[in-house]
Amino acid sequence: MSQEATGAKRPSARTERTERTEVQQESHRLQDVLAVAAVTIGIAALILGWIEATHFPGAVLGVIGLPLALYSQMISATTNERWLNVIGMIASFIGAGFALSNGGFSI
Repeated sequence: MSQEATGAKRPSARTERTERTEVQQESHRLQDVLAVAAVTIGIAALILGWIEATHFPGAVLGVIGLPLALYSQMISATTNERWLNVIGMIASFIGAGFALSNGGFSI
């Protein structure tokens, strides 16, 4: 018996493609958020670590940002996420270095 006789319709190729695209976009939300967070924390660590008076928050953000960027790099799915993760890693590392040279974790 054909599908037309039973009343079942086969979804069109365009519908399948649209659904597949929506699922792919949905599944990268966590990776996108982590990549943006890694860059944001890294740049904040870089700026705060550079300023001598704010070395403590810069050191804390550097210590938080580097493992966050490393984890985000490990689970990243696209090239754009990987670019942001590497920028966040480098900024966190350099910011933590500046902060440690300006006094580090001393208050």
